[in-house]
Amino acid sequence: MLVLILLVNTSIYYLFHTISLDREFEDLSTQTHEIVQTLKENPDISTNDMLKAFLPQEGMIRVIDKDGSDIVRVKRAGDYGSLPSKYVTSESKSVISRSDEPDFAMVSKPIIWKDGSVVTIQVYKHLTGHTSTMERLLFVLAVASVIILIPTIVAGVFLSRFIVRPIRELTAAMKENTTYGNWKKINEDDQSKDELYDMKVTFNRMIDHLRENFERQEMFVSDASHELKTPISIVKSYSQLMKRRGSDNPDLLVESTQAIESQADRMQKLVEQMLLLARNKDREVYEPFDIVELCQSTAETFKEAYDRNIFFSTTADNLQVKGSYDQLQQVVYILMDNAVKYSQDAVKLTVSQDVRHAEVKVHDNGPGIPEIEQEKIFDRFYRIDKSRSRETGGTGLGLSIARTIVEAHEGILTVSSVPGKGTVFRIQLPVSQKG
Repeated sequence: MLVLILLVNTSIYYLFHTISLDREFEDLSTQTHEIVQTLKENPDISTNDMLKAFLPQEGMIRVIDKDGSDIVRVKRAGDYGSLPSKYVTSESKSVISRSDEPDFAMVSKPIIWKDGSVVTIQVYKHLTGHTSTMERLLFVLAVASVIILIPTIVAGVFLSRFIVRPIRELTAAMKENTTYGNWKKINEDDQSKDELYDMKVTFNRMIDHLRENFERQEMFVSDASHELKTPISIVKSYSQLMKRRGSDNPDLLVESTQAIESQADRMQKLVEQMLLLARNKDREVYEPFDIVELCQSTAETFKEAYDRNIFFSTTADNLQVKGSYDQLQQVVYILMDNAVKYSQDAVKLTVSQDVRHAEVKVHDNGPGIPEIEQEKIFDRFYRIDKSRSRETGGTGLGLSIARTIVEAHEGILTVSSVPGKGTVFRIQLPVSQKG
């Protein structure tokens, strides 16, 4: 702002100076022309008297011959004798500067003198009025600049504090989070909806995202260490048993090898499923596909693989949902796998449609799930019957993975069960609008 004010005021000052000086020269040139005309029209009148009549208030008039000598010189009271003079043959104008007083404006014009010779008449004007005006203008511009700068500085300080305060809050929150391992966020309630507000909101969302990922990582490490203890202990025990007695007992060697292989497969499956849960935020590209075709092919796969009665039915045709085909297929696989493992009777897989949702149901005739346990089965590593889960190779992660995937597709996964009469898992997914 200071630089801008200086540029504007300097421009105003020099523009006014130029215009004012041009006006002074214009008036002086007009006056010189009138003097020449009057001298030409009145040759009988005394030259001195006539020049005195046209003499500027603060100035001098002189007539110079070819030798540079003054023929006539009239002046007001003051030191004008030291002003430079020059014989010219064409009209000219110039500014004569003096260090200790205002400048002089001078207009020179050639004229024919009484004796027929060509001489130069020079009219000088002391620019005291012009200088005084420029000094007042300079003072006014300086005062105006100060008047403009004071509120500008105050507003600048206030605005800078207004801008810097949330940045300082952000810096303090970042330092606190780094030093103490907190997840401090910035208060965004007292901020207008501007760029600084957007910065606060973005920072808080980043903190939430980092905390969520950190907690998911901690949960992954905790779950992995907890769940891998048992298979690792089993592998270690059988390996030690093989080391002590394996060489003398072939049956024990076979049993230990099978147990170690089984536990290795379990650990591999466990790690794969935990990694999938840890990456559940990595959303794939969602595209429309036919959920009926997905469920029908899954039912046929399980029917052939397990040689079980798998009944598939649908009341819809070409039912389009938007999402990841592979992920939703994995959800159906998890539900069907549980139904087959925990039920010896037929399993039903049905697809239907209401106004806005596609509904997939997996119905088994197994032992059912007590009502108090129904919501807990979606928790990680939760098992209703731990001994049976071990026998079937379950990890307690399948339903947690299934619900995570369904919710990522903006759907709902629920369960309804009556002990002794079977269980029904229900998936509801938004129907994709046909283009």
